[in-house]
Amino acid sequence: MRIVVLDGYTLNPGDNPWDAVAALGELTVHDRTPREAIRERAAGAHMVLTNKTPLDADTIAALPDLAFIGVLATGYDVVDIRAAAARSIPVCNVPGYGTEAVAQHVFAFLLELCRRIARHDASVKVGNWSANKDWCFWETTQIELTGKTMGIVGFGNMGKRVGQIANAFGMKVLAYSPNTRTMPGYEPFSYVSLDELFARSDVVTLHCPLTDATRGMVNRVRLASMKQGAILINTARGPLLDEAAVAAALNDNHLGGLGVDVVAVEPIRPDNPLLTAKNCLITPHMAWATLTARQTLMRVTAGNIRAFLAGAPTNVVNAPKPVAP
Repeated sequence: MRIVVLDGYTLNPGDNPWDAVAALGELTVHDRTPREAIRERAAGAHMVLTNKTPLDADTIAALPDLAFIGVLATGYDVVDIRAAAARSIPVCNVPGYGTEAVAQHVFAFLLELCRRIARHDASVKVGNWSANKDWCFWETTQIELTGKTMGIVGFGNMGKRVGQIANAFGMKVLAYSPNTRTMPGYEPFSYVSLDELFARSDVVTLHCPLTDATRGMVNRVRLASMKQGAILINTARGPLLDEAAVAAALNDNHLGGLGVDVVAVEPIRPDNPLLTAKNCLITPHMAWATLTARQTLMRVTAGNIRAFLAGAPTNVVNAPKPVAP
């Protein structure tokens, strides 16, 4: 079986070998693939692995040998799963590999926005503590998480883990989920409507998929409903935010802080309004990318391929669920 990886660099920039996948077929790895080269590079492949390189209906139709699509991520919106299902091609993702990494990134954002460690470290190192009249000082209001309310939009594995950590910090937890209604093993916790969650939370963190219903869900009206000084964190998908509206809420001091690991267009454009917004932390879509998480992703990807070859594919996100030829 010929296996082609279209964009493998972010999974393995040199520290996460492809050995487990290479053992399963004739492997070709491309670090990156421009749109115009997708069909040429995927031609003749029985299996195509992709992270962010799109496989639309026309591309899938142009690949008669294609029997399996592996998504090197949890989100699979880069693949036309209906077109693949029509060809009985399973699309298999890797759920849960980054749960711990992303949840920790959420709190890295939150703690920095509340305590401004980097700013105070820089202040000390330019001499401001040495020259201070008192034995201590702070340049920003210091915020404790204990007693604050964390609102979690999307309560799957990721949202649940964030809720556990929030509870450990002594926060109250609110969650919105259109599907999951299982209760976590801690209090205080409540499921609430989306509007109530935004209105009551001191911190809102997004862990929902990008769909027609969620695109632009954080807009001017929803931002206006939030508490003065509330914090917003997005490690899910950039287009969940109306970025211009969010930037305006930051610059007007209504929104107290923002942490985003994702933006609407990636890599970020130089004119993105968040780049110049106040109290905004931006990381380059790296929350998932701990070595441990990437090793897990590689291992599960190889497992997905082995399961397909055995006739019982796993982590299939489209239907029907076909078996290997």
